[in-house]
Amino acid sequence: MTASHPKQYVAAIDQGTTSTRCVIIDEAGQVVSSGQYEHRQIMPQQGWVEHDPLEIWANTRRAVSTAMVDIDVSPDRIAALGVTNQRETAVVWDKATGRPIHNAIVWQDTRTADIAGDDPRRWLDRTGLLANSYPAGPKIAWILDHVDGARERAEAGELLAGTIDTWLLWNLTGGARGDEGRPAVHATDVTNASRTLLMDLRTCQWDEELCAEIGVPPRVLPEIRPSLSEFGAVRRRGTLAGVPITGVLGDQQSAMFGQGCFEVGDAKNTYGTGLFLLLNTGDRPQFSEHGLLSTVLYQRDGEPPVYALEGSVAVGGSLIQWLRDQLGIIRSADEVETIAADDNGGVFIVPAFSGLFAPRWRPDARGVIVGLTRFADRTHIARAALEATALQSREVVEAMIADSGIELTSLRVDGGMTANATLMQLQADVLGAEVVRPGNIETTALGAAFAAGIGTGYWSSLEEVRALQAPDEAWTPTWEAARREELVADWDRAVERSFDWA
Repeated sequence: MTASHPKQYVAAIDQGTTSTRCVIIDEAGQVVSSGQYEHRQIMPQQGWVEHDPLEIWANTRRAVSTAMVDIDVSPDRIAALGVTNQRETAVVWDKATGRPIHNAIVWQDTRTADIAGDDPRRWLDRTGLLANSYPAGPKIAWILDHVDGARERAEAGELLAGTIDTWLLWNLTGGARGDEGRPAVHATDVTNASRTLLMDLRTCQWDEELCAEIGVPPRVLPEIRPSLSEFGAVRRRGTLAGVPITGVLGDQQSAMFGQGCFEVGDAKNTYGTGLFLLLNTGDRPQFSEHGLLSTVLYQRDGEPPVYALEGSVAVGGSLIQWLRDQLGIIRSADEVETIAADDNGGVFIVPAFSGLFAPRWRPDARGVIVGLTRFADRTHIARAALEATALQSREVVEAMIADSGIELTSLRVDGGMTANATLMQLQADVLGAEVVRPGNIETTALGAAFAAGIGTGYWSSLEEVRALQAPDEAWTPTWEAARREELVADWDRAVERSFDWA
């Protein structure tokens, strides 16, 4: 921290798939307070997942207030605010009233799967993305096409659209009322924009031809800005009144930032609702031949963007929730480690609840449990769930090695599931590589705070913030290659059984 800086903390808003929280972080990178609130998962029909944007905004305000009150600080003690968010989730709202015209369509939602047509790779070279149900752009188009009069209103300039970071930025900086004569900021950062299927990955600008093909009028879209730059200041009537917003990152890019993955070849896997593995590929995008996505990792104002390869797995921690909430074979998420057998008893779970994401991209797949005998019990199913997590991650790692030519010797990990030591050892064994967990596993919020702090000069450099994130524990592989290969071969057979169900 620079000696002349009068402020003492940095705040970060971490808006995730299931909850919103605010953390306050000191100059040593330690969380000194936090507030967190869950929001509803709205599922109108099979394959559809929605959130209420107004509920998310209300929870954001509550989380900020809770964190600030917890340590009893005023806004002038906060040097900067960072924002990180669930990506690919789309919101469209009325510019005059600030009210959404439809629930947000969540990244997991499959209603826009037909955007793929006959060639899911047709925009890959421009966007780095496959055309499927994942990106945010087609979700915006769906809302405009299915809400009465919405497309006409969008063309007339009456509506605004964006990902969740854009929705929060607009509200934080004043919303429909603005802030003392200043209009609210309608902007996004380059990492979130790179997840829409509407941005040219090389120029980092909206591609008007893509917007026309997908059906999103450019005038509804936010301005694209570098991740570490000025995004305005929090409205003066808010709990963080006047605090500058100087860092915005999509959640997985933020986790990379929080892990200090600033060098080419650095990789991390986040074990959250889904699994998200990213590999830093430097200042040029690499376009995948093996089912991965190319994305912007971050960009500092005045500098070229840094890119990454990414593999996203739809079901990670949510598989453990399914064992708890739907099957009832565990009472709490941490119980899965306690009851998991030493082997799977021949049982494999392929959690393709809404199809398979990277690297297979099979929207027709559905979840299966195979290999059941009278011998199998809940301990084997628990073990199979942990193996499914590790084996899905291995598939992404193998694709990254094939695309980049970079051999992975160490994988940094974060997210709630990394508290499960059995899973972490299993991941090291399945990969044949070291797995390293940092002291602070909540790297998503930490990354947003680091980005904002660097953006405002609270921390001086990438090197300074990387030094704040020390490793906590590491796991090294113990299996012989033959055991690993046998498990992978059986997993491949199980995955093939999940195809062609939808």
